[in-house]
Amino acid sequence: MVGVLEKSNEYNDEDTGEHIVRVGLYSKLLAELYGCSEGFIYEVGKFASLHDVGKVAISDSILKKRGKLTKEAFEAMKKHVATGYELICGARLGSVAENIVRYHHEKWNGGGYLEGLQGDEIPLEARIVALVDVYDALRQERSYKPAFSHERSIEIIQEERGEHFDPLLVDIFLDNHRKFEEIYTEDSMV
Repeated sequence: MVGVLEKSNEYNDEDTGEHIVRVGLYSKLLAELYGCSEGFIYEVGKFASLHDVGKVAISDSILKKRGKLTKEAFEAMKKHVATGYELICGARLGSVAENIVRYHHEKWNGGGYLEGLQGDEIPLEARIVALVDVYDALRQERSYKPAFSHERSIEIIQEERGEHFDPLLVDIFLDNHRKFEEIYTEDSMV
């Protein structure tokens, strides 16, 4: 089931396959470094790849738009969270998968979407995926932005410590940033 949902993501974007694999690897690593249980580490690593599964319902004209999205297009893009959550609930994969899909766009300071959760209200698995998803997105060229270096990407994450991201997770990420760079470099070369 997870493989089918991952494959559906790839139809919208040829870079998605590598991205979702890396997000799973990063998530597993960050959960390990955080000291999570083996079961949690396994589930986060397995289900992180499904974080954007709801994008299958978003128009290519929005997903592949060059430049910044209009307010209307951004509102349409945000719907991928609710759509993905419906898909995952229907698949009965469990709360870790559901929380990743539903809450990975929440921000530590409460400024995210769709629920506006903040701090520890956001499930840990979603906070983990939020950070590593942004790291990988920063590293990749996208239709709306150039690729950033590892150094610039970690600067951006550091700037968002306590704003977008859980401060403790940022600290762990920064202390181990070369391990994340290694995953990006190795997986991008495959």
